[in-house]
Amino acid sequence: MNNAPSPENPGLTNWLLILLLGIIWGAAFMAMSVALEGFGPRMVAAGRLGFAALALIVLGAMIGQPITAISKTAGARGWLFCTAIGAIALAMPMLMLTWGQQHVPSAFAGVAMGTVPLLVLPLVYIFSPEEGIGPRRIIGMAVGFVGLAILVGPGAFGDTDSELTLWGRLACICAASGYAIGSVLTRRSPKMPPIALATGTMTIAALIVVPLALLTEPLPEVFALRPSLAMLYAAIFPTALGAIIRVRVITTAGSLFMNITSYMVPVWSVIFGIVLLGESLPPQLFYALALILVGIFISQSRQIIAALSR
Repeated sequence: MNNAPSPENPGLTNWLLILLLGIIWGAAFMAMSVALEGFGPRMVAAGRLGFAALALIVLGAMIGQPITAISKTAGARGWLFCTAIGAIALAMPMLMLTWGQQHVPSAFAGVAMGTVPLLVLPLVYIFSPEEGIGPRRIIGMAVGFVGLAILVGPGAFGDTDSELTLWGRLACICAASGYAIGSVLTRRSPKMPPIALATGTMTIAALIVVPLALLTEPLPEVFALRPSLAMLYAAIFPTALGAIIRVRVITTAGSLFMNITSYMVPVWSVIFGIVLLGESLPPQLFYALALILVGIFISQSRQIIAALSR
């Protein structure tokens, strides 16, 4: 009898892994808000990407999937995709997210990331028409985008002390768009060892963001413990460990099963923001969250029900 996990039978381990992934990804926005207490936004992005890249380089070498495997398996085309994914899906979103989180609550950033599966759909229609989106996905996308409009709308968080709140909201949505584009690019990329691919894209992103941060933002005179630990958490757990868990789940249980995390991340980000950071969130945020989750469910209901029933 074959008990190996598969898309038809994900197994208990994969269920526990996506639960863990939902929690650590949901906590990433809280960690970045805390890190911003002691570092500039570009420095937070640089720290998260730089430490994550180093961790993945070491891990890849230890398990036999070094970054050099990209050249051996996919050549120049592999590096072209790594560069595009690293720049568009890691460097740009991280810079936008850290800047945006200076002006919005961490819960907003987490809910904004919940829109990624919806933002992927029009890109799939354009660049992967063979996958098809169909009426069900169009309805789900429409419902989700109503939630997105409520989320970004001028009344989403009532009065605010920052004149840049609207731009912070838009920066978070732009970050989500970058992740959505990265999802499509990853699907289109040539076959490469998964850890090597994750290492390559993370390294490219770090090579873009770290020099930018060092040239444009001064290092703090004192490395306060709380922001420093928050930055290390964001780099090691949601970024490096998250990339490894994501690869493991997708390769054993499939990308459709992986999509269940789309429900967990925004919910956990709201919970952490309220409970641990004491953020005060108005009803509009919860209306937007509900519509976004309903939109995701409608657009992916067939696959989600199938995954849950196995």
